Amino acid sequence: MSTTERPRILVVGGGYVGLYAARRILKKMRYGEATVTVVDPRSYMTYQPFLPEAAAGNISPRHVVVPLRRVLPGAEVLTGRVTTIDQDRKAATIAPLVGEAYELPFDYLVIALGAVSRTFPIPGLAEQGIGMKGVEEAIGLRNHVLEQLDKADSTTDEDVRRKALTFVFVGGGFAGAETIGEVEDMARDAAKYYNNVSREDMRFILVDAADKILPEVGPELGKWGKEHLEARGIEVYLSTSMDSCVDGHVVLKNGLEVDSSTIVWTAGVKPNPALARFGLPLGPRGHVDTEPTLQVKGTDYIWAAGDNAQVPDMAARAAGNENAWCPPNAQHALRQARILGDNVISGMRGFPQTEYKHANKGAVAGLGLHKGVAMIVMGKMKIKLKGRLAWYMHRGYHGLAVPTWNRKIRVFADWTLATFLRREVVSLGAIHSPREEFYEAAKPAPPPASAARPASSAGAQKAKAS
Repeated sequence: MSTTERPRILVVGGGYVGLYAARRILKKMRYGEATVTVVDPRSYMTYQPFLPEAAAGNISPRHVVVPLRRVLPGAEVLTGRVTTIDQDRKAATIAPLVGEAYELPFDYLVIALGAVSRTFPIPGLAEQGIGMKGVEEAIGLRNHVLEQLDKADSTTDEDVRRKALTFVFVGGGFAGAETIGEVEDMARDAAKYYNNVSREDMRFILVDAADKILPEVGPELGKWGKEHLEARGIEVYLSTSMDSCVDGHVVLKNGLEVDSSTIVWTAGVKPNPALARFGLPLGPRGHVDTEPTLQVKGTDYIWAAGDNAQVPDMAARAAGNENAWCPPNAQHALRQARILGDNVISGMRGFPQTEYKHANKGAVAGLGLHKGVAMIVMGKMKIKLKGRLAWYMHRGYHGLAVPTWNRKIRVFADWTLATFLRREVVSLGAIHSPREEFYEAAKPAPPPASAARPASSAGAQKAKAS
């Protein structure tokens, strides 16, 4: 970390908004005008819409993350967490991955912490659940699912086999529907290489408390998506929830009980709880309350956007919905980040702020290879697509939206190779504990039994002599 007398723009969070806002600021500001510092526990940004495809092996996990230091060469990138913010002194406390915490002064502040999984106090969820918010979880889910096929293929215990081949997904939004669609696709392909496992042996269950799935694309396409998943043998239970999953025994509100080794939780997100420690004005659900200019209410030097912000949806409000807020999706986050970056520069130079206004352009979702739904908004007209064409729209949109040309090319290369080569179905479960085998080889061997006998014999003779 360098010390500087230039104004410091502190970006808290290196996710979608943090990365794009920092890039915009670096592009717009004059040489030496300010120091941009980005703080995040990870040294990379994750493009979350690609996590289901990474879990299914369609994209290399390395290609869905963007290294911050490479993309932001003109910024300071600190790997750690911002634990507190003193607004009076304009100082943030940084807790690095190692070493003591320290204070970092700033002049302008960008809050881009994003969201975390929204969970409930369900017995067993913390011990058994798998999230889908990071690339680590996507890799872990892929390895875990393939490990279950390995177990089922190798055991003669029918209960173990049934539990290994039952997969429960909770949450029917984009993350849940896309993930179960991609993972079912992968498991179906993988089953071809197992002698004792077929797709008919597997049980996939999707649960959601709402009365429909994929609400982002509307009721008609959501209904088609549900029927499509059910046609593939996936059980979909709506208007129900999970009561418990202790030791993998899943109990649903509708009375269904199953044993499962795989419980994937994608039931929504909530703002990062760290926001509560920053002394910022928060909305009823914990989001940072902002003006249409993305400035935090009551301040002129703090901005927020993305999943951790409550941003008025000016386009919807102009159409008559006075209480509309921007939904937490990549479409808004990307555009908010650009306006935010411009407004930080304007604020630093004393110029007026620009309001954020963006009309929804639609939504796309992939449900596995060559399967998807898409709703494209063109003015007052909504174009609804499903099947292979929607899948092309999904891949085309996200392939172009992933940050940097480096990652775009790598992702399209992955897809192109997958057209000609079969999907990889190998599990690398040992990657989660890579030192285990070396530890077993290097730990001291126990003394042989023969080495213990003379001592015992000597002790016996001593006892006899006494």
